[in-house]
Amino acid sequence: MQSELTVASDDSSTVNFQTANNDVSDIGSLQRGARNFFNYCAGCHSLKYMRYNQMAEDLDIEESQLIENMMFTQAATQDPITTSMLPSDGDRWFGKSPPDLSLIIRSRSADHVYNFLRGFTMDESSPTGTDNQALPGTSMPNVLWLVQEQLSHEEFDQFALDIVNFLDYVAEPIQLKRKNIGIWVILFLLIFLIFSYLLYKDIWKEVH
Repeated sequence: MQSELTVASDDSSTVNFQTANNDVSDIGSLQRGARNFFNYCAGCHSLKYMRYNQMAEDLDIEESQLIENMMFTQAATQDPITTSMLPSDGDRWFGKSPPDLSLIIRSRSADHVYNFLRGFTMDESSPTGTDNQALPGTSMPNVLWLVQEQLSHEEFDQFALDIVNFLDYVAEPIQLKRKNIGIWVILFLLIFLIFSYLLYKDIWKEVH
């Protein structure tokens, strides 16, 4: 369940922020998040520390699906995930080139990105026509506005959460394997503890 935080803004109004509570072990969510990212974010943002084939292997995405639905540049499957946007175009259109998002979750947190994706509001004074409650003055337009209109509130929250979950995985891909290994390590230690205790009892029984 997502908890809410009520934060006072400069104009004394209140904004409700939610914790993401995303789960990187949810492969279905990661797959949806990858799809959402490549359809709505990859035109401007790169993931330079992630390779297409590594992502496909980790998220159980077939190569044919990867090439058809997620590779919109001339890159090979073993290449890092880049964007077709030139830095000069980003500077001209948005005032600065859109950042690489490989480590955005580690630098900003999942909660921040989740509330940023959900936090766009109309603002006629802005060049993009929108502002953002989580990052006021942002130069990024609301690229998800059409999705937001087509989905229910709950469905859009899940749509945004899936993107956050995917970016959390991208920031630290090893966490998928680390958590699985951790379970086996704990089981091994429990079994080792049981046998150690039985051996301890057997040794001291002979002593007495």
